[in-house]
Amino acid sequence: MDGKTKAIVAHLTIIGWIIALVLNSSERDEYASFYIRQNLGLMLTGVALGIINVIPILGWIVSFIGWIVLLVFWILSLIWSIQGETKQVSWVGQYFQDWFKSM
Repeated sequence: MDGKTKAIVAHLTIIGWIIALVLNSSERDEYASFYIRQNLGLMLTGVALGIINVIPILGWIVSFIGWIVLLVFWILSLIWSIQGETKQVSWVGQYFQDWFKSM
């Protein structure tokens, strides 16, 4: 499987991400690794938003806005991986690349 296919699969739920991670660990491709790191960061951000959501009112508002931004970032990341471009998501993409560089 080529790197572009692994990058696209990494966007398809947690199971797709795990499949892409396993396939990329046996035959490492930097393009796929880039999007595996981006999607891990987006998934962990989603978990953090879920935790914030338990706070009444302010947490709900922050979580709602965060989920919309997260959805936009995910869609952009998917489009870029389909187009064959390596673009980081705004604001946090560079952090994801730094934090998860061992992947």
